[in-house]
Amino acid sequence: MKLTSAMIKEEAKELGIDVIGIGNIERYKNAPELMSPKTYFPDAKSVVVIAMRIPRGSYRGIEEGTHWHNYSFYAYNKLNTLFRPRLTYEMACFIEDHGWEAVPHYPSVPERSPAHSPVAEGKVPRDVSCSIRLLGVGAGVGEMGHSKVFLTKEFGPRVRLGSIFTDAELEPDPIVEPYSICNKCGKCVIDCPGNAIPPVKDEDKKITVEIGGKKIQWGDVHMGRCTLTHHGLNNTISPFLKNDFPNLEFDATSSDVTEEEAYRLTYPLGLGTWGSNFYEENGGSIIKYYKYILNHCGYFALCGAKGCIRACMDSLEKSKRIENRFQNKFYRKKAWNIPIEREGEKVGVINPFREEGLDKLYPGIRDGEQEKSKF
Repeated sequence: MKLTSAMIKEEAKELGIDVIGIGNIERYKNAPELMSPKTYFPDAKSVVVIAMRIPRGSYRGIEEGTHWHNYSFYAYNKLNTLFRPRLTYEMACFIEDHGWEAVPHYPSVPERSPAHSPVAEGKVPRDVSCSIRLLGVGAGVGEMGHSKVFLTKEFGPRVRLGSIFTDAELEPDPIVEPYSICNKCGKCVIDCPGNAIPPVKDEDKKITVEIGGKKIQWGDVHMGRCTLTHHGLNNTISPFLKNDFPNLEFDATSSDVTEEEAYRLTYPLGLGTWGSNFYEENGGSIIKYYKYILNHCGYFALCGAKGCIRACMDSLEKSKRIENRFQNKFYRKKAWNIPIEREGEKVGVINPFREEGLDKLYPGIRDGEQEKSKF
């Protein structure tokens, strides 16, 4: 049955997909074996990539320092795992209704895939995973920004991506010329609370790949610092960490922890409990909000993409490099920030949680505990 790029794009419009692009498989011929669509689906002839917008308003609560749920829910986890996949599924079904196989590919992170043995001799290890952002570049949906965040001319960095591999041979879209959206302003570098994005002019801190004959570059982001910050182990952006670990002066911006190590720190911390102190709420959670939002959203994102998305979108809106602009500017007041340093003198305190609990429940019972001995 006949299937054309025009038919797919018309269906995308009917489904409510915000952006769609199509690339031919040849554009990805230099992809590493474990990140190649051909390894996933050897008969693939075309790659279809869709983008769904992140509502700008989903950042408002974090920008004001008053509400965190919306970013994790509407801008990240549920947009990636519920709202956008439903439309990827519908598009895959549309392609298959016309007699062509369609492989909807979840946008996982290739570098985080575990190491496994092949299922049979002569095969590559399982868990092949393609880079959704590079698929998007090859499909003409947008370009890689300096911060490694994907940019479209419609919405800038406010998008989440999905992809489909198909054996239908479709007319490809032109690849977006590098730096036709990103203006190399460096705002992402300046505003990143994790100090994870290298300076724009630092040529030694850039990654370069070739897609469809185009040289694609982006900054070599320090993913350990990024992950620590994004998942709440940076107390300059997490009031929850500051509240439950008031004496922690850990500086994520100078850490050289790896991304995997950062995940192994932040998620156990988010899910962790300690002791059975009767004055602790929420089952003794180490950080009450982290466990709460994990149970509520299945994910917890704390930094609100302060540099890589918020600062970037503001710059692109002001420079009119993207189409989706607004009546009012996003930044309306000076940004809040939490100092790394602890508040007050804490030297010698063994268990501030015990002391706080006892002082609240039994005033005066601890009199003399911290006094120096006279003998």
